[in-house]
Amino acid sequence: MSQLKFSKIISGAMTWGRWGKSLDSDGMIALMNKCLEIGIDSFDHADIYGGYTTEADFGNAFSKSRIDRENIKLISKCGIQYVCEQRPVKVKHYNYNKDYIIKSVETSLKNLNTDYLDLFLLHRPSPLMHPQEVMEAVAKLGQEGKIIDFGVSNFTTSQVELIASEVPVLVNQVEFSLSQFNAMHDGTLDQMIRLDMIPMAWSPLGNLFREENEQVIRIHQAMEEIMEKYDATADQLALAWIMKHPAGIHPVVGTTNMERLTRAQQAISIDMELEDWFTLLVASQGHKVP
Repeated sequence: MSQLKFSKIISGAMTWGRWGKSLDSDGMIALMNKCLEIGIDSFDHADIYGGYTTEADFGNAFSKSRIDRENIKLISKCGIQYVCEQRPVKVKHYNYNKDYIIKSVETSLKNLNTDYLDLFLLHRPSPLMHPQEVMEAVAKLGQEGKIIDFGVSNFTTSQVELIASEVPVLVNQVEFSLSQFNAMHDGTLDQMIRLDMIPMAWSPLGNLFREENEQVIRIHQAMEEIMEKYDATADQLALAWIMKHPAGIHPVVGTTNMERLTRAQQAISIDMELEDWFTLLVASQGHKVP
């Protein structure tokens, strides 16, 4: 299965709207164009971003941008019932019944000003989801041309197997970074290699630039020793470390800073040597490998 259908670096839109920079239409258009200019053509959304507002803000900007729909890939997710002004539910929960999935996708299409999603994901697993119900919704959406590919997000290996028993799962988007790499040890990435799935990593920089704890200090110290070797910044090394994994991970980069996006795209060309990769792993975990 080709992993070239999405750009290696994916632009995460969660902070484009109210949950972050609150970009206006001109700002979003400029960011879309910058992404395309440097080779990032895939944009990751979820219906809940911005309290159910960011998709519509993005879609409004996209409709004004004159960008050809065929030149971009749109990803979105549904399932989380988020307590906010736009969705006055009593408690955060998940909904994966057939009618709700279909309605959510149709709402995302309307908000994003598009006829189809290149990739549709179930946002987080629910204890009450049933693979038959999911399959019926995905089959209908696929037959109608409203989604091209289907996947999941934050699913364990057994949950992937459950859904895949009824409908093919192309992607699992999970948390993965140099500071949080459980997916490398709990079978998640192993499963994606075995099933030829596309791994996407949210929060690919982890807490490296948000916290200062012993782990982060160790990682940055180790990076200082090899930054000159690769002529790279710390954030580029963190992304190169992810992309070294044989699963073929696509980092979902959440920054709206054009310089950082450019650096992220440039990180694709860094071929990290084996011992440097393990040097960073050891720094992160605080002990040598077994």
